Amino acid sequence: MKDLKPLDWILICGVSLTSLACLFVESITLNSLVFKSIEEISPMDWVGLIAGVSGVCCVVLVAKRKIINYLFGIVNVSLYAYISYRSQIWGDAFLNACYYFPMQFLGWWQWSRNRESSGREDTVKAKRMSLAGRLWLFAGCAVSVLATGLVLKYFTSDPQPFKDAATTVLSIIAQFLMVRIFMEQWFLWITTNVLSVVMWSILWANGSSEALLMVVMWLFYLANSINGLLVWNRASKR
Repeated sequence: MKDLKPLDWILICGVSLTSLACLFVESITLNSLVFKSIEEISPMDWVGLIAGVSGVCCVVLVAKRKIINYLFGIVNVSLYAYISYRSQIWGDAFLNACYYFPMQFLGWWQWSRNRESSGREDTVKAKRMSLAGRLWLFAGCAVSVLATGLVLKYFTSDPQPFKDAATTVLSIIAQFLMVRIFMEQWFLWITTNVLSVVMWSILWANGSSEALLMVVMWLFYLANSINGLLVWNRASKR
C-alpha cells in the first residue's frame, strides 16, 4: 500500500464513505434526506460495507498492477456471493461463487508468474493486444451483449435489458482479460462503469431513493478505471 498516491487514497476513502453513507441513509431525494438509526442497521448491512470497501481496495490495487489485489478480491466476491445468496439473487450468487471466486486464485497464480523484473516483485507486467486481437475482442463483446440483451428483453422483466447485458457480459470478459494481464481490460471496465452510472442515474430520476449514492460510487469506480488505463497503457509499452 506504500505505493498508493493521493488519487488512490481519494478513491478508496470516497467509495468507503459512500458505502458507509448507504448504511445510514434511509432515503434521499432533491428535497429530503432521511437517516436510519444505528439500531436499524442489520448485520448483513455491515457485511455489505466490508464487501464494498474490500472491492474498492481491490480495483485500486489492480490499477496499480499490485498482485495483492487478489487478496481483497477473494474477500469481496465471497461476501457478495453470500449476500446475493441470502437475497435470492441467484444470478449474481452463481456469477460470484462460480466465476469470480475461482478467477481470483487463477489470476493470483498467473500474475505471480509474470512479475516485473526491475526490482518490483509485487507488481505484474502488462501486455497489450494486436490490432487484430482488439477487433476480435470488439466483435465478440458486441455479439455477446446483443444476444444476452435479447434474452433479457424477451424472457425477463428487466427494465433495461441491453444496459444490464452490457454491464454483465463486459465485466465477465474484462475479468478474463485482467487475469491474462491485458491492458485492454480497462476499455471494458470504463464502458461498464459509464453504463452503470447511466443506469443508476435513470433509476434516481425515476424516484429510487438509494440510487444517488450508487451513482456517486460508480463515478469513483469510473475515475479509477481511467487511472488504470493510463497506468497500464504506459506499462504495456515497455
